[in-house]
Amino acid sequence: MVNNSEENPWQITSQEEVYSNPWISLIHHEVINPSGNPGIYGKIHYKNRAIGVLPLDKDMNTYLVGQYRFVLNQYSWEMPEGGAPLGTDPLDSAKRELLEETGLKAHRWTELNRIHLSNSVGDEYGSVYLAQDLEQFEAEPEETEQLIIKKLPFSEVYRMVCNSEITDSLTVAAVLRVQLMIMEGKL
Repeated sequence: MVNNSEENPWQITSQEEVYSNPWISLIHHEVINPSGNPGIYGKIHYKNRAIGVLPLDKDMNTYLVGQYRFVLNQYSWEMPEGGAPLGTDPLDSAKRELLEETGLKAHRWTELNRIHLSNSVGDEYGSVYLAQDLEQFEAEPEETEQLIIKKLPFSEVYRMVCNSEITDSLTVAAVLRVQLMIMEGKL
């Protein structure tokens, strides 16, 4: 049966926070599912908004950050990223992350995307920006970051996305959006 309503068909009968740290909490829900049957649902609540910044210089070069990602157990190339505490201005956090990870400051900012990163078990939400008119300063990485910075032509980064050499969702979304802007003559 197809339901044409956009109203929430889930009923929560109880919920319990089963784990919490400064970044996430895990909530166990007892529910009545859309078909009317009892069930369970686990939700990961993120306490920060994900932030991504795609820096692009006047020569159409961009900067990737390479680091070993603990949860993936593999090395990852991606644009500068971080988190913004909920309720704060995400652009301020984007500016901070760009400087921390690359040493770059941008004089022109464009919001590219607002994106849900997982809609099945997590409520993580992200904001992605294009940073232009760049100036180089000293990078200030956090103690948990062992970073390698790579300056590449944007066309090479687009190729890496298309060949799944870059798999980070924020980076993929940003690169594809900027490529579309280039093709439409908007950049």
